[in-house]
Amino acid sequence: MKPRTLAAEALGWVEPQHRGLIPAIHPATTFERAADGSYPGGKIYSRDNNPTYDQPEAVLAALECGKHALLFSSGLAAATAVFQALRPGAAVLAPRMMYWGLCNWLTGPAREWGLRSSFYPNGDLQAFEDACRKERPSLVWIETPANPMWDIQDIAATAEIAHRFGAMVVADSTVATPVHTRPLELGVDIVMHSATKYLNGHSDVVAGALVAAQASEFWDRIRAVRSSGGAVLGPFEAWLLLRGMRTLFLRVEAASANAARLASHLQASNRISSVLYPGLPGHPGHDIASRQMAGGFGAMLSVRLGGEVSARAFAGALRLFKQATSLGSVESLVEHRASVEGPQTLCPSDLIRLSVGIEDIDDLIDDVDQALAAS
Repeated sequence: MKPRTLAAEALGWVEPQHRGLIPAIHPATTFERAADGSYPGGKIYSRDNNPTYDQPEAVLAALECGKHALLFSSGLAAATAVFQALRPGAAVLAPRMMYWGLCNWLTGPAREWGLRSSFYPNGDLQAFEDACRKERPSLVWIETPANPMWDIQDIAATAEIAHRFGAMVVADSTVATPVHTRPLELGVDIVMHSATKYLNGHSDVVAGALVAAQASEFWDRIRAVRSSGGAVLGPFEAWLLLRGMRTLFLRVEAASANAARLASHLQASNRISSVLYPGLPGHPGHDIASRQMAGGFGAMLSVRLGGEVSARAFAGALRLFKQATSLGSVESLVEHRASVEGPQTLCPSDLIRLSVGIEDIDDLIDDVDQALAAS
């Protein structure tokens, strides 16, 4: 089956007892042993696994062309589980511009635990190779498109360099989603998603996920981190996530088409200093994105307005775009990232991040036009 069909059919699984097309929710926290102490149902305790995880994990593994998937209580829980599975003293390389929550974790708790975190400039393969030669990392982290500047990293080239130096490669593909990019097919070892965003797509679930290309001792360590640390997803949230993934292609394709139209419209405005969107031919990562992103360039873009006052006035004047943290849902959101991230941010103070939803594009264009005029 094609990926769109895999998602819509949720692999075609049917609930075995009553033949329901929608899976049951299993709220049980513990499962009965047989008289001999074995587990005939295959489950022991929900912190290790819950039957409601089985189908969404299988769907996600299929969509990413991976062998194994794990659900987590949040995207950050999934990401940090990867680093917690490393040996003490390991060196890691991550992009300089990336999701702020994980960047803060790498420069704070991770270093206190003995991980040596270094950062490479997004999109610069020579600087990345030089960093690998110097740091000899155990793990390389990729984020592309990278939040909130939407820099593009050449996934295949980065994976080849990292593997040459003996490093594992993990890609945050939250923004690209399996609709546009499948990093495992480009040489990555593990893919991470903040499933709160596009995979669920309805602003009603906090979740994370990892998908591995192959089984490995390191993957077993990640699974043990999830179990021992308790970063598990509730069964109802897992059920909602599966529901969301069934419309993944419809939502992401519609939102990406809207973002492309909006980016082109904003680029023509004399009130905008610059538009950051990899789908624009003038974007420095456009050619690479065209090679590794299929069917669109995602639904995230940022604009710079030449000053913080103008930027914040523009965000405040929007009516359809709601000022709120997060991204990837059906409704359009706007955020002034520098003020959210705080004094240590690398985000320019005149930057506004837009998460474009699936509303009518003419309404979204009218909204940004009136906000630019008002601000």
